[in-house]
Amino acid sequence: MRRHEAREVVLRLLYRLEFKDAPLDELLSEEDLDDQVEFIRERLEGIFYHRREIDAIIDQRAKGWGIDRLAMMDRNILRLGIYELLYTDIPPEVAIDEAVELAKEYGTEKSPGFVNGILDRVWREEGFLSGGKK
Repeated sequence: MRRHEAREVVLRLLYRLEFKDAPLDELLSEEDLDDQVEFIRERLEGIFYHRREIDAIIDQRAKGWGIDRLAMMDRNILRLGIYELLYTDIPPEVAIDEAVELAKEYGTEKSPGFVNGILDRVWREEGFLSGGKK
């Protein structure tokens, strides 16, 4: 399984959690994780652990749109993208590009531009352009 496909699994599981509160191991057992078990688990655990902070970042940057007003797919794509930007060693350009690709595949017509705009702002505001992650 490629990393993009692993991110699709993460997105599906985040989406499922919008409707069903289930233990992580139960959710993971419902998916074919192939050779990306650790990648997927790390992202889900990290997003859960940092969810309040990530949601606050989305809320602050989605002017006029509270986190609860965003489309579920956009909200979860942003959670994954921000997690990868702030808490992993994935290059910021890759994290943003992957999130935009997910938005093209799973969001609305306006989702890719919206996701790109939010993640680009986070990237610039968090100091990535001036020498790396904080």
